[in-house]
Amino acid sequence: MTLRILLSAAAAQDLRGAIADVLADRPHVLVTPEQGVEADIAFVTRDVTGLSTKHQVLPDTQRFYDALEASRPLRWLQIHSAGTDRPVYQRLQARGVQLATASGVNALVVTHTALAGVLALARRLPQLWRAQQEQRWASLMADALPRDLEGQHAVLVGWGPIGQRLGPLLQALGLRVTVVRQQDSPVGGGLATVPAARWREVLPQADWLLLACPLTPQTRGMVDAAALALLPRHSYLINVARGELVEEPALVAALQQGRLAGAFLDTFAQEPLPADSPLWSLPNVIATPHSAGLSDGNAARVRRLFLDNLRRWVAGEPLLHLAPD
Repeated sequence: MTLRILLSAAAAQDLRGAIADVLADRPHVLVTPEQGVEADIAFVTRDVTGLSTKHQVLPDTQRFYDALEASRPLRWLQIHSAGTDRPVYQRLQARGVQLATASGVNALVVTHTALAGVLALARRLPQLWRAQQEQRWASLMADALPRDLEGQHAVLVGWGPIGQRLGPLLQALGLRVTVVRQQDSPVGGGLATVPAARWREVLPQADWLLLACPLTPQTRGMVDAAALALLPRHSYLINVARGELVEEPALVAALQQGRLAGAFLDTFAQEPLPADSPLWSLPNVIATPHSAGLSDGNAARVRRLFLDNLRRWVAGEPLLHLAPD
């Protein structure tokens, strides 16, 4: 029986030879949404989602999504991202499609972005950038004198591929790190550990709260008004995970009222971030358009993962990074 693989036109052209090598003599055909052919497996590459978000789906992306949902024989979907919270993925998984993520592919890139957020806020780069735009010599002296990073306390929520890279780098900057994870077992490496059930206990001693965990029913809205009230006024929030982890109105209020020193935010409750959101213009916020994991090496890494999983599929072996049911 001929194996039908749904891809974008660009991915089909790029991967045709590599897919043929993996499948060897097995009959197969690469199909695109325009052909209207039902598929057995599919690969959502970055060019498919493009500038679409889970809240705003652009026409080209929607055509691919429609082709996915119209493919009743679909058994496996490979996606380019680590998160599975797009509604179309959840619907497909609910009907029994195996969903394989690209967990860890861009973890180092996201880690670098989170670290850049820490350094930018610690060294008051937004303040210096505004002064530069105004051609104003505004030295970081007197009341603007930054605190030493060394000796500060970072609370890192999540111990997946990103957290495991970020923790040691924060230590290298001289920070004490407490990891919040589901398990109660220590992570080692000189990092303190607390279980998620007790995570609020460490917030009063936090200089930095870094979110690097998946969006789940347990983590949705975890950074609410009560959690923010436990943080010291001089503390900062770094979110390179999902916007829904944070109650955004409570965060805006804390930032506006000076109950939180600042934030680096790459994800938001609504994406694109609405033009009237106060987060665009708050002087103590760096807001980036869900770009923490973007890098020119990601596409090749995701392709290699897809081809590896395709080999596993043909051999009847378990797929890598299957999303839990």
